[in-house]
Amino acid sequence: MSAEEFPPVAELLATAVAALGGSQRPGQVTMAEAVAHALESGEHLAVQAGTGTGKSLAYLVPAIARAITAESPVVVSTATIALQRQLVDRDLPRLVDALADALPRRPRFALLKGRRNYLCLNKIHGTPDTDADSSQVELFEPMAATALSRDVARLTAWASSTETGDRDDLTPGVAERSWSEVSVSARECLGMARCPFGADCFAEKARAVAGDADIVVTNHALLAIDAIAEASVLPEHEYVVVDEAHELVDRVTSVATGELTPAPLGVATRRIARLVSPELSKRMEAAVATFSSAIHDAEPGRMDYLDAELATYLTALRDAANAARADIDPSPRDPRTAPARTEAIAALSEIADTAARVLDSFVPAIPDRTDVVWLDHEDSPGGRSAAARGSTGATMRPVLRVAPLSVAGLIRGRLFDAATAVLTSATLTIGGSFDVMAAAWGLADGPSWRGLDVGSPFEHAKSGILYIAAHLPPPGRDGTGSQPQLDEIAELIEAADGRTLGLFSSMRAAKAAAEAMRARLDTPVLCQGDDSTAALVEQFAADPQTSLFGTLSLWQGVDVPGPSLSLVLIDRIPFPRPDDPLLTARQRAVAARGGNGFMAVAAAHAALLLAQGAGRLLRRVDDRGVVAVLDSRMATARYGGYLRASLPPFWTTTDPHRVKQALQRLRGGAPG
Repeated sequence: MSAEEFPPVAELLATAVAALGGSQRPGQVTMAEAVAHALESGEHLAVQAGTGTGKSLAYLVPAIARAITAESPVVVSTATIALQRQLVDRDLPRLVDALADALPRRPRFALLKGRRNYLCLNKIHGTPDTDADSSQVELFEPMAATALSRDVARLTAWASSTETGDRDDLTPGVAERSWSEVSVSARECLGMARCPFGADCFAEKARAVAGDADIVVTNHALLAIDAIAEASVLPEHEYVVVDEAHELVDRVTSVATGELTPAPLGVATRRIARLVSPELSKRMEAAVATFSSAIHDAEPGRMDYLDAELATYLTALRDAANAARADIDPSPRDPRTAPARTEAIAALSEIADTAARVLDSFVPAIPDRTDVVWLDHEDSPGGRSAAARGSTGATMRPVLRVAPLSVAGLIRGRLFDAATAVLTSATLTIGGSFDVMAAAWGLADGPSWRGLDVGSPFEHAKSGILYIAAHLPPPGRDGTGSQPQLDEIAELIEAADGRTLGLFSSMRAAKAAAEAMRARLDTPVLCQGDDSTAALVEQFAADPQTSLFGTLSLWQGVDVPGPSLSLVLIDRIPFPRPDDPLLTARQRAVAARGGNGFMAVAAAHAALLLAQGAGRLLRRVDDRGVVAVLDSRMATARYGGYLRASLPPFWTTTDPHRVKQALQRLRGGAPG
């Protein structure tokens, strides 16, 4: 069937919607036709599709049509595992069946993840690792070592029964430490030709299936790795659809960020002990020890200048890692030692490359730098609580990081110049415009693109109220709510009879508010951290009187339609922390070019999160409720209008009495 004979995309969409028992939505049709035009013309498309539009079908139908007519796969990238699973387990199988009679052949689809997500048979059945990491765990944490041994034994048994080797197919799951014992990164992989288990490799099987697929579903991280890496990870493709595109910049930045921290450095040192000469082993050990001591004692924060002492330690670490890497034979006589050597070479390469990148980043003057360097002090995974460790800070983990100031050029050069892209999300316009996101993606001064907002089937002004508590004092700097704000929270939840999702700017604020509400309210209050997020959301959805408080993952990841959610509380405008090293560096860079750094970075960041948080309220066309922002600056500050323009067009008020009356009517089942 030629392209001219192929059914129009609107007709294919209508066939799919009818077969799936849905109804036509004008925004969905508009989006599908725009996606089809973009894939055919090569013009990049940014499309905002509000909740309820059915955007998955709106891009999958034209993507399938294009893949079949052009005989070239379309890569669909998502930010979350939940959407990935929805596409692969529900949307695509049903869509393929629905379109079976309308297409010349049955479309093929596949899910592809990074190599770390698959079991490595060579690591499971090959020679044990030469590092002493496991023995170190056993020496200091015998219970942890026992749990690790149990997990590895279970994973080894699972390897002989699983068809995919995919970590997400393992139930129940295992800790990251256990999974790392049976998986490898792309750098650590021997390669299919050299690996004795290459013919049975789970990751290679997944790549082979993806190579024959019309639609390849992946994630933003692997999309970024494919763009950054010298060798292609994804199948060759001319088209890419980026869903949850508001997350793309952060995910690419994360992949492009390098870090140096004592624990992995120590593992690398032990790993090479029997692979290099004693002199080189001692040199590496000394370099790691001095560098680790230096960053442990240094003040955390952004580093605009590199002092001579740390520069010396970084240089020593870089040179020691390079020397050790050069001393390891990557093709030993005994093939059983090849995996350990490959892993050691990969670890040393990463150490040397990151140390060199940090040193090089300080060479240009500050206005000309393309990388940002900062030091973090974090709680180590599995460490004791602050109360248990007292004030010793024994579990604090120092991390030296280096990240790109901007990924716009990287995305434009490696993604948009290589493939036609469709970028979509429910929240892409900031301050009512696509310009902020387009600039962050590198589209503003680059290839041809257009923005399209197809709206939403929801009547926001009739279904929801945006309440701004203008009478409250501005939030303080301590991160917790004032007494007037806590009083307001209690009164709103009482009016709603529970049914509240509380979105807070910090975990400290969420926990403080939850503790205060538990003492004042008769309805249950859950708080993030009490259980897994998935379990808490399930409890929240099951009992309409329950409230759930939490922070960032709840702002973007909760989908609770129906009567269990009538009130979304937002404690304050979610500006980035004033000490956030990367965002403050980006603000400074904008200001240096004559722009408004606060509006371009901090306000844009807050606007996007506010839109995501407000989007938790209406999940079905019959949902009703209130989004309450308990930060008076939304009404009084000059940037308030910009933030409000980023939200759905709810009916807006500052009158607390009217809002509480509306919530009382809703809990009784009356229309809002």
